[in-house]
Amino acid sequence: MSGVELQSAAAATAVRQLKLLALRRALQWGWLGILVVSVLAAALSLPKGRAQPLVGDDDAPVLAAETALGEALRNGDKPAARKLLSLQFTFVNADGSIHTRKEFLADLRGVASAAQAGEPHVRLYGLLAMVTGHRTSARGDDVVFLDIWARQRGAWRALLIQEVAISAAEAPASTVTALASEIVPYACKNPCQAIPYRVRSAAEQDIITAFQAIETAVAAHDADEWGKHVADEFVRYTSSQPPITKADRIAALERQKEANAAVTVGEVETMRLAVYGDGAAMIASHVMPDNSRPPYRAARVWVRRNGKWQMAISVQTEIK
Repeated sequence: MSGVELQSAAAATAVRQLKLLALRRALQWGWLGILVVSVLAAALSLPKGRAQPLVGDDDAPVLAAETALGEALRNGDKPAARKLLSLQFTFVNADGSIHTRKEFLADLRGVASAAQAGEPHVRLYGLLAMVTGHRTSARGDDVVFLDIWARQRGAWRALLIQEVAISAAEAPASTVTALASEIVPYACKNPCQAIPYRVRSAAEQDIITAFQAIETAVAAHDADEWGKHVADEFVRYTSSQPPITKADRIAALERQKEANAAVTVGEVETMRLAVYGDGAAMIASHVMPDNSRPPYRAARVWVRRNGKWQMAISVQTEIK
């Protein structure tokens, strides 16, 4: 018998001895001991080198809820859809029209998309999850969607469905809108200094502070500061524009700084913020102070990593 075989035999003998010892103790402890033995036996029987799934790392329940909601929409099944929607649920279509939970359920087939999403992508952030992808809207348009799910009362429920029609073209380089000598200094008060929202917790305050730091960095063309508060997987989707990654946005800020371009940021008109563990959803309506673009609805997902909140996605649907 080889050395490896001797070691395997010795290990097997040791396991059997541990089980026998645990069984003797179980007879003394009663049913509690038997339960302990069962757990121990299962642990000792696990194949070595195989990673076991950790609680919260499995996106299957989120995909199952997403699929079930899609089936309910296709079938016009209001009772099934109702069970999957949070009481705080809202739907924003590609035109920027917003629908409450009651309005959404009242006209499922007329309001919501019944098309199946192609290759939806799931990301888990604590007790919050986001599903993104492409699908056909109720009007027949190709849209990008963001579905935000929250873990409520032991089940995944949809907080938001938002659609945005984007362009497939490459991200355009930023341009100078005025000569440097003609630019009037921009004083960003809302949202850089104050936001019309009543903070309800320390976590919410940390998210608001991070959001204000991001908007202040945009107004100041400060790419380094902006990047500190944005997750590496960040993507921004905006109506009629191509998607912008974190690297794209940093490059644009650097070009704007070099050109001393005039920049304004959207003022917050209304905001909702919900924190679920290490994930949070921020849903807001914005207006541009200089009317440089139409008002828009913005949905943002935040994640807390190493004690710091970062923005993971921003979906901005212009109101038509």
